[in-house]
Amino acid sequence: MRAAAVQLTATADKATNLETADRLVRAAVRDGASLVVLPEKWSAYGTPEDQRAGAEALDGPALTWARAIARELAIDLVAGSIGERAGGSGVSDPRGRGFNTSVHVGPDGADRAVYRKLHMFDVVVGGRDYRESDGEAPGDEIVLSALADGTGLGLTICYDLRFPELYRRLAVDGARVLTVPSAFTEPTTRDHWEVLLRARAIENQSFVVAANQVGRHAPGLRTGGRSMIVDPWGIVLAQAPDVETHVVAELDLAKLERVRTDLPSLANRRPEVYG
Repeated sequence: MRAAAVQLTATADKATNLETADRLVRAAVRDGASLVVLPEKWSAYGTPEDQRAGAEALDGPALTWARAIARELAIDLVAGSIGERAGGSGVSDPRGRGFNTSVHVGPDGADRAVYRKLHMFDVVVGGRDYRESDGEAPGDEIVLSALADGTGLGLTICYDLRFPELYRRLAVDGARVLTVPSAFTEPTTRDHWEVLLRARAIENQSFVVAANQVGRHAPGLRTGGRSMIVDPWGIVLAQAPDVETHVVAELDLAKLERVRTDLPSLANRRPEVYG
C-alpha cells in the first residue's frame, strides 16, 4: 500500500485552497498513492474569524469535492479536517459551537467514518494565545475506520498527538495506520513534531501518516510543515520540505506484523495492573 501526506498553506481563500488540494492529491495519486491524507483545516484556515466564516456543513463544497475526487481516482482519502458549521449535520453543542471534523472517504466516494477532534488546542505557544474551544466543541468518540482492503485506520487531528492514550486505544482496537492531519505551529513543529510522531509509531507499532500545514496563513499565524510518514519501527520513511507539496511512502503491512511478533509490546501489556 502506498500512502501520501499532502502539505499546503491554507488561507481564508477557499477557492484557492481547494484548487491546491486538488492539484496535490492528483499528483500524489500519479506517484502511486492509494491512501491520501490532507492536513487540518485544509479548506479554510487563518484567524478565528476566518475559520468561523469558512466553516461548512458536511455536505458543503469541501467534502463534496473530497467525495468526488476519491471516487474519480478510486482512493481512500482522509480529508484532513474542516471546520464543521454548528448544527450543520444535526450534531449540536449547547454553546452553539461547531466542530473540527475529519472525514474518511472510501474509493466509492462514500463516507466511511467521521471523527470530531477530541482535544481542544487551548494553549499559549510562542507568545500567542490559542483558544480553540471558543469556537469549536470537542468530539466525544474515538473513531476507528477501515481502508478499502480492510486495514484498520485510526483517525486523529493535530493536538490529539499529545495524548498517547488515544493512540493506544486505536491500536488495541485494530488500527494499523494512524492519520494525523495537522496545523502544528512553527515552534512546536520545530521542537516536538517529529519526536511525538515517532513515539506514537513506535509505542503502537503502527504506521503514522501526518499531513501538516506550512507557512504563513494570517498575520502572526505560521505552521511548520515537515509532513511525514513513519513506520512501526519509528523510521521516517518520507518527510516534506517546507513548501506546498506531497510525500509518499510504501506501507509494508507484512513488516508491521513482523515488528509486532518479534517485539510484542502490545501483546505484553498489563492492563489488569494499570488500567
